[in-house]
Amino acid sequence: MKRGIRFNKDRRMSRGSMHEMDGSMDERSNGSKSPTRNGNGKRPDHQRTASGWATDNEDDQAKNPPPSDYDKKKQAFMTRAIWTLVMIAFFFVCMFAGHIYIIIIITAVQIISFKEVIAIANVPSRARSLQFTKTLNWYFLGSTMYYLYGESVIYYFKHIVLIDKVLLPFATHHRFISFMLYVIGFVFFVTSLQKGHYRFQFTQFAWTHMALYLIVVQAHFVMNNVFEGMIWFFLPISLVIINDIFAYICGITFGRTQLIKLSPKKTVEGFVGAWICTIVLGGFLTNILMRYKYFICPVNDLGANIFTGLECGVNPVFIPHTYNLPFIPPNFTLLPHTLSIAPMQFHILAMATFASLIAPFGGFFASGLKRTFNIKDFGDSIPGHGGMTDRMDCQFIMGFFSFMYYQSFIAIHKASVGSVIETAITGLTAEEQIAVVKGLATHLYNQGAVGSNIPAFLSENLVNLLAKR
Repeated sequence: MKRGIRFNKDRRMSRGSMHEMDGSMDERSNGSKSPTRNGNGKRPDHQRTASGWATDNEDDQAKNPPPSDYDKKKQAFMTRAIWTLVMIAFFFVCMFAGHIYIIIIITAVQIISFKEVIAIANVPSRARSLQFTKTLNWYFLGSTMYYLYGESVIYYFKHIVLIDKVLLPFATHHRFISFMLYVIGFVFFVTSLQKGHYRFQFTQFAWTHMALYLIVVQAHFVMNNVFEGMIWFFLPISLVIINDIFAYICGITFGRTQLIKLSPKKTVEGFVGAWICTIVLGGFLTNILMRYKYFICPVNDLGANIFTGLECGVNPVFIPHTYNLPFIPPNFTLLPHTLSIAPMQFHILAMATFASLIAPFGGFFASGLKRTFNIKDFGDSIPGHGGMTDRMDCQFIMGFFSFMYYQSFIAIHKASVGSVIETAITGLTAEEQIAVVKGLATHLYNQGAVGSNIPAFLSENLVNLLAKR
């Protein structure tokens, strides 16, 4: 027994001490053996470990050692890299396949991000004891998406929706229907309040509305960017990604000064360096995208793709203008006195600046939110990247800004077929609408666009149909 105890203590020694101990034990003449020895006094090679000889009950641990930190980081890097390439390939395939596929992606991002944000404030034990807690969350999501998507469809496809007999009542009363859907959910929430759970239920109510505004509403404007032209969707996303990449590169290269305590790894040098790189690469990317009508044309056919293309009148912002350079002396011939450049190149300075200096605060906000709930990621919906919200935290506010900037400084507001039809349907009586049709037919005849039989046919038949009502 004493020798057995001595052997166990000696196992903690270094390998050199072990060899010395083995030699002294072999010279003993009593012939007794340690429980782990074989008949010839040698130990099998497969029982060696990094710290010395293994006993029988350590075999499994020796054969399957736990992965090292290096192996874990390597595996995490490989997973992240593979899924990054998969997402990039999937995104470009969908973008070139058509606008409808990008809209589907945006819808999926909305739903997944909403689910992740709602989940971090949920208390499962209380949610199980309260009926309809999760149901109300999803009901408010559905009613909000109905309102937002309906607004977009009616605005961009008036010429289709307003002439359909079934869709017309839903289009003309869309906002009232949406409001009543919300009121139903509100009333249902109030009637579901239970004593002892008021604080939890009102917290869930407020949290749901915060998620709806910060995620669903902002993502809705990203979808509107797609309808205005693929460039207004792809360019803001690319600017945020470029800024994120070069903030990391500049930060690890010459970053010294911490930028904000919420993200300790962010540096002032990386922040400023990424801003400069985003402006330069943003101008280069804009110069490429605005050459293709598939990117600059608003959506007039949801079935269009990169091969069929789109046709439209080009927005003047994409047409190069010639500008005089007043700071060049007239008699100085080494430098040009004029510069030909598209106005879009000036707009990209503002967009790249926002993507570099303001959009990262969406990520800082998300970091603060995760610290509040003591979580690393919002979820695990993307292997190696965390949750969907972790990847979209800056994109939501950037997309919102892009829509507001486009509508304020770039969009051309003019009458469209849809807006004319909407005005005629909602503001004119049946007799006045017939008069408009007859007037347009006469105008087209005078322009030589239609034959003389068209105005006569419309004048005779429309009046007869109105008389039969």
